[in-house]
Amino acid sequence: MKKILKLGLPKGSLQEATFSMFKKAGFNVHVGERSYLPSIDDPEIEPVLLRAQEMSRYVEDGALDCGVTGNDWILENGSDVTRVEELVYAKQSLNPVRWVLAVPESSNIKSVKDLEGKIIATELVNATKEFLKKNKVNADVEFSWGATEVKVASGLVDAIVELTETGRSLRAHKLREITAIIFSTTQFIANNASYKDSWKKAKMRQICLLLKGAIQAEGKVGLKMNVRRINLKKVTGILPALKNPTVSGLAKEGWLAVETIIEEKVVRNIIPQLKEAGAEGIIEYPLNKLIY
Repeated sequence: MKKILKLGLPKGSLQEATFSMFKKAGFNVHVGERSYLPSIDDPEIEPVLLRAQEMSRYVEDGALDCGVTGNDWILENGSDVTRVEELVYAKQSLNPVRWVLAVPESSNIKSVKDLEGKIIATELVNATKEFLKKNKVNADVEFSWGATEVKVASGLVDAIVELTETGRSLRAHKLREITAIIFSTTQFIANNASYKDSWKKAKMRQICLLLKGAIQAEGKVGLKMNVRRINLKKVTGILPALKNPTVSGLAKEGWLAVETIIEEKVVRNIIPQLKEAGAEGIIEYPLNKLIY
């Protein structure tokens, strides 16, 4: 019997970044405009497209073996799942995010304690209630289906708890942040029973290894060059290497090959310096994966 790993992929804000990282990891995922059943070029994986908010529930009950979602929704759903790997994408929308408590700029509410008896709208109801409980504040927390910023700006509620990465959207709606209630990163999670299955666990670890390699390669490039031995110290002194550069001998006497990995953002400044220091045949190449 053919073995299959049922994998949940997030629909919505996490989708583009997740698909991009899977591609760099070596998995090509394709989905139709209205389809919830993507295709993937690995016959051992059966992907399903779901909202990140629901993912942990389906992983917990075994409908899915594993999935990608935010830690915020794991906490919100109270899901008992295995956190296999944290996936923080350097240049994508999967950076750590915050759920923050916010009020209108003109509001008299200055602290959490000022929310006593007030109305708060949010999609993250359970986590918000838990936060208020820890701060010994009694307030009415209502579920918001969307347009949460508008509700507080128009006076329908006193405050909101909303997801933000930069705070730009809050400022655009003339809202003031009181405090962050939780920070969240993207997680690769597994059903507890599935993770105890040796084949499924190995398959998940394989996927995570390749995803982490793709993530670690984000924003970095490789550099190769030829250097006269007498110029080696001068050239390597310029390189802000991830680790010490690899140096090997060339057939031509007195010449060496130097190879290293550096941040892409500094390449344009470093290449002219390397040339000036005596490096020749400089090659810059992109990286798909970087496995430590």
